[in-house]
Amino acid sequence: MADSLPDRGVTMNEVISQLVARTSVRAFTDEPVSAADERAILEAACQAPTAGNQQLYSIIVARDPALKKALAHTCDDQPFISRAPLVLVFCIDVRRWWRGFGLVGAFPRDPGAGDALLSLEDVMCAAQNAVVAARSLGIGSCYIGDILERREEQARLLGCPRYVVPAAMLVMGHPTPAQLARKKPRRFDLDGVVFENRYNDPSDDELRELLAQKEGHTSDPDDGFDAWLSAFCRRKWNSGFSREMSASVARTLADFTFAADGVAVEPGQGDAE
Repeated sequence: MADSLPDRGVTMNEVISQLVARTSVRAFTDEPVSAADERAILEAACQAPTAGNQQLYSIIVARDPALKKALAHTCDDQPFISRAPLVLVFCIDVRRWWRGFGLVGAFPRDPGAGDALLSLEDVMCAAQNAVVAARSLGIGSCYIGDILERREEQARLLGCPRYVVPAAMLVMGHPTPAQLARKKPRRFDLDGVVFENRYNDPSDDELRELLAQKEGHTSDPDDGFDAWLSAFCRRKWNSGFSREMSASVARTLADFTFAADGVAVEPGQGDAE
């Protein structure tokens, strides 16, 4: 059970305790994830909310050590990815239904940007179910954002055809003692992100107070807040990673908007690559 959070007025039960206590884990013991636990995690993922019960995703379990090493290399050379006992790649997948409609002569339109975004919502619901299920089994996890940033390379590595796009990756395993001892970074207080009926755009002073919560600063420039926020902007918002992520998402949406090579190919009559 996680510690309670009396200062935030949280009513705790076992599920909420697991959610509150969960942190990203990047170092794992040598203990493998058992076949039973893996199956439970995947079953939980596939029970997630999904648009129209379509399950617009596929999950690729990366087992081959060479594949895991290649994924780690293309994800900013993060070696803990290749060492993770369980690596799951969640893919946007509207190909399954698109092809199925073609098989029965339903003349489906080409998938578009809306389909990609709807599928992405399905992906993240399934992935988060997997995270919660893993935590309940004592298994740690970490999301890898680079999977979408470098999605063209990832798609080649994973053999993804058209309208199947790697969108989220989770690495999982049993946390090391040091990882278990890590303090969870602070989240915003609810009044900074939860509003009633209408969005509340904070004043400049209110915004400074809100953002300062993340690192335990005050909003006073003399407390280092300005320097911290400027450095955070350079490291995250203005980083090459962030810029490439936006470019990759734009390419993904463009891919879903236009037929391959500008030539429409009917589903059920071969691949559209």
